[in-house]
Amino acid sequence: MTPKTQQPLHPYSVKIETPTGKSATLPVTLLTPKQAEQVQVEFKRLAHEAGIKGARINVQRVVADDYEKVISEAKACLRTAMSKAA
Repeated sequence: MTPKTQQPLHPYSVKIETPTGKSATLPVTLLTPKQAEQVQVEFKRLAHEAGIKGARINVQRVVADDYEKVISEAKACLRTAMSKAA
């Protein structure tokens, strides 16, 4: 039995858009490049099975600059939530 070669994990940003213009950005997640491709294929299959045309998915590897932007936006979101709770 040969051991599988492990693929490295990378942070990815995933954004889903509906035909009506609504979108959702999922939290940054760690995926292998193959998993990132599979997520897109599976999403397209699910949308097709549901009869939804025009739904899109955008899966992009996050680079250091993007990571800093995500952290900055998360901090701003938390500050806003804390000020509303007070």
